[in-house]
Amino acid sequence: MTELTLSIYDPNTLLPHRAGIAGLALALSSMPKEKALVKWEITEDEVKLAWECIDREAVQWLVKNTYRIADGGYLDVPALKLDRQGLYSFTEGVTSTFLQHSKQRKRDNNSVSLAFQIDEGSPEVRIDFRPLLECYYTGDLKDAFNTTGAFKSEISLKGHHLPGLVECFVNGAYQESPQNFIALIFTPLACSYHKLPEARSALVIPEINNLTQWIYRKQELSGRSYRNFRTSSAGESGLQFLWREALIDDADKYKVEYCEVYQLGKQTWDGNQSYLKQAVYRIRVKPENIQIYDSARQFFPLQIKTNDKKENETWLALSKTLPWICDNLIADKPWYSGFYEFRKRNVLYERTGLVKMTENYLNVQEQILFDAIQGAFSAYLRGQIVQAQKQGRKLDYGQVTDKVIYRFQRPSTQQEFASALVDFLSQFRSKAASGMGAEIYAWIHRESQWKQARDLALLAIATYKSKKGDPLDGQEISIESSPEIEPEENGDEDI
Repeated sequence: MTELTLSIYDPNTLLPHRAGIAGLALALSSMPKEKALVKWEITEDEVKLAWECIDREAVQWLVKNTYRIADGGYLDVPALKLDRQGLYSFTEGVTSTFLQHSKQRKRDNNSVSLAFQIDEGSPEVRIDFRPLLECYYTGDLKDAFNTTGAFKSEISLKGHHLPGLVECFVNGAYQESPQNFIALIFTPLACSYHKLPEARSALVIPEINNLTQWIYRKQELSGRSYRNFRTSSAGESGLQFLWREALIDDADKYKVEYCEVYQLGKQTWDGNQSYLKQAVYRIRVKPENIQIYDSARQFFPLQIKTNDKKENETWLALSKTLPWICDNLIADKPWYSGFYEFRKRNVLYERTGLVKMTENYLNVQEQILFDAIQGAFSAYLRGQIVQAQKQGRKLDYGQVTDKVIYRFQRPSTQQEFASALVDFLSQFRSKAASGMGAEIYAWIHRESQWKQARDLALLAIATYKSKKGDPLDGQEISIESSPEIEPEENGDEDI
């Protein structure tokens, strides 16, 4: 008889193992115990397994009763209770992360067209999908067992167990114990998957500290809509996951406190695989950041775009501003940090959303500097308007705004920026700056703050509103303006 105990507090486990133990617990919770080849017990921190048959038969029974290929060519896990959009997202997510390599799954050569309704009354999003025919999780897992069907003492693993896992040139493939091998088979059940721009993907692995509570939470968040599947960056993927977790019960002491996000995509050193590990982020729950993200996702929403040249071609277009904000939040920086570099890369951007962010998410000290600069800019504009009227021409708001932005964008040192800001505030008097000299002085004469002050100054000019409340300077943009591109199939070389 074989008996195994899988504990989330085993010191030999990593976050993916603990997620896999939770996935196993979820799968077992939906299986009938009558006539089962495997006996189990689930506690808050352990899953205990026992069987009298050979190891291979027991594990194959577990996997067969967890994974299946559903009608339509989707990878389905009945325990997740996924609808059609959820089945698509789960299938595409798993095949672009765990099963990215063509050796680990087989797909139909012909694609089918799918249509998903994102919002009531909006056009459907149309997607090409290649049905899944078979995959590692529906196979026999024979590599884990010896000729008699017993577990090998050490089991070799590759990327289909943990994306980004590579073979060591000196020591060979990564080796795991039978307990950890079983855990990694069920890791996909606990993860969240996201498709990113530029043919990249993100895998979110949660921190789990109570199995029974997590099963309940997972069932509450079982949906994986296409809207949630598409995110603008790896940072947003992690924040969205933590945001959805926070919706359940803020008082729950067993809620997820952090997650790890694997960003997968092309690497210059390997042209054959599409989803190699590019970066790993650990993102912790911070209520203030989750709140900012909640607002930002509303201020910079997804948009459904249509192709005028191709009838019925639609896709979701993603914000280019939101990923920049999310990257700041996961790094625990002010949400506007790096606006200096962001604006240089994006001459056009979603200004209305940025205006709303400045109206809601600046602290008292930030607001002082922000208001002082906008007040001075208002005085500058009045002078430009008078001058234009005298010359009998219409004021070019974009041009005069760019001139001021250049004044703050040109300085590259603290001294240069301090001189430019003081000169501007002195030349164009601002009521908001009256009596705030000490606060403004602190911004520009502290080594750790002057770049942040430069970001705020540029943001203040770029988001200035007319008396009518309209943002000035430029157009509303900026979204990804191309449909999804399916990466080419990976080759047959080892991973």
